[in-house]
Amino acid sequence: MKKVLAIILGGGAGTRLYPLTKLRAKPAVPLAGKYRLIDIPVSNCINSEILKIYVLTQFNSASLNRHLTRTYNFGSFNDGFVEVLAAQQTVDSPQWFQGTADAVRQYLWLIQEWDVDEYLILSGDHLYRMDYGKFIKRHRETNADITLSVVPIDERRASSFGVMKIDERGRIVDFCEKPKGEALQKMRVDTTVLGLSPDQAYQSPYIASMGIYVFKKDVLVELLNANKEQTDFGKEIIPAAAQDYNLQAYLFKGYWEDIGTIEAFYESNLALTQQPKPPFSFYDEKYPIYTRPRYLPPTKMQNCTVTESMISEGCIIKDCRIHHSILGIRTRIETNCSIEDTMLMGSDFYESYSEREALLKEGKIPMGIGAGSTIRRAIVDKNARIGKNVLLLNKDRVEEASREDQGFYIRSGIIVVFKNATIGDGTVI
Repeated sequence: MKKVLAIILGGGAGTRLYPLTKLRAKPAVPLAGKYRLIDIPVSNCINSEILKIYVLTQFNSASLNRHLTRTYNFGSFNDGFVEVLAAQQTVDSPQWFQGTADAVRQYLWLIQEWDVDEYLILSGDHLYRMDYGKFIKRHRETNADITLSVVPIDERRASSFGVMKIDERGRIVDFCEKPKGEALQKMRVDTTVLGLSPDQAYQSPYIASMGIYVFKKDVLVELLNANKEQTDFGKEIIPAAAQDYNLQAYLFKGYWEDIGTIEAFYESNLALTQQPKPPFSFYDEKYPIYTRPRYLPPTKMQNCTVTESMISEGCIIKDCRIHHSILGIRTRIETNCSIEDTMLMGSDFYESYSEREALLKEGKIPMGIGAGSTIRRAIVDKNARIGKNVLLLNKDRVEEASREDQGFYIRSGIIVVFKNATIGDGTVI
């Protein structure tokens, strides 16, 4: 894997994950209480012994850069690195990134300097665990110019994806974006060719792209230079290459979820609390997910009832009920609170006892969840200050609402409290 360079696409402004992306790049959004989205593809690379990793982004990249610098340091005894490449305007490229392919095109001059055989293109907002070594092995065995990692899907879900058709050798011969009706039926394939059993192939007769590709080095350079008006890999570059290049499909059979929307992000996080076997688990010694070591103290709980939840380190919670929720690092919850179906992202720092007392005397709100508050079906971003006797319930069952001046949004019926927001005492949402 020393001859492979990984390129993780950080995405654009992250509008589908707003307001979680208001102050940070999409790959820097917290995940599962203590990780960040970027930790998933980077950890998959490290576990696959791919140690040359670039992360392309153009919005709010400061916190992402800080996280990667503090987390991934391979030392001076190899040429491994994890480095952010932020969008920049130059004489040759006066515009910001116009799409996934354009982002890579603007940095071709840099990535071409590495003596590698393949470029591995990854997305920064997916949740999965994958051995890229097997993926690249398949690419080399089939002498493919481009290999796409695909997942089998059933007819109900197929119309929501870009699906593709393969021949009996696994070569991709056709693409169709979100087909319906007769167009969908034409995209049915025999997925036993890719390794599914006959029963599995019957249940999932379509294949959808995961947005994960491996290119031969020369092929990627040739395609990007020849088609400069094409700015996106999945919609333009790859479908246009199907006729003249050998495109192969690699079937991924494990758990994979695109968590690029608030609803998908919320559901995927809370699914981690399932017992005995969640769809994705961080408890894998052979393929761990890495993140920044923070050296926080153990969580302290006093007279709490906690069920079906994940509690990160460094939390202080007392006399409260927590059900089907995730508590991020340094979360603080005062007495008589009820937290249910909720993701609390925690805090970046502690407020001392004297600081909290001083804030209360001044009529201000300390960081964390105030006494007597109830929160259900919500995401509370970092460093938020929730006052006493606050009810975050979405009692009117609003699906979509923008209340930026009040410190929250509602997305798909989920209340999302902004990072650093303050929700006053007695507020009812």
